[in-house]
Amino acid sequence: MKTIHQYYVYILASKIRGTLYIGITNDLQRRVYEHKVGIKKGFTEKYGVSLLMYFEIFQNVSEAIDREKNLKNGNVIGKSN
Repeated sequence: MKTIHQYYVYILASKIRGTLYIGITNDLQRRVYEHKVGIKKGFTEKYGVSLLMYFEIFQNVSEAIDREKNLKNGNVIGKSN
C-alpha cells in the first residue's frame, strides 16, 4: 500500500494588509502552531507573522516547491496543479 503524502504551500500574515510570509510544509497544523508560539526564531517571530491567510495542497513535493517559488516571485496567478 502506497502512502499518499501531502505538501502545503501557505501564506501567513501579521495582520490584514500586514507583513506576509510564504512557506512550505508537510504538516500545516503543526507548522502554523510553531509560527504562533515562536518555536523557531526568525522572520515570523520578529514580525509577528502567524495568521494563516491561504494554503494550497499538493501531492508532489516538487510542484509544491515550484509553487512556493512562484508565489515568492510575485506570480500569484494560476495554481500549478
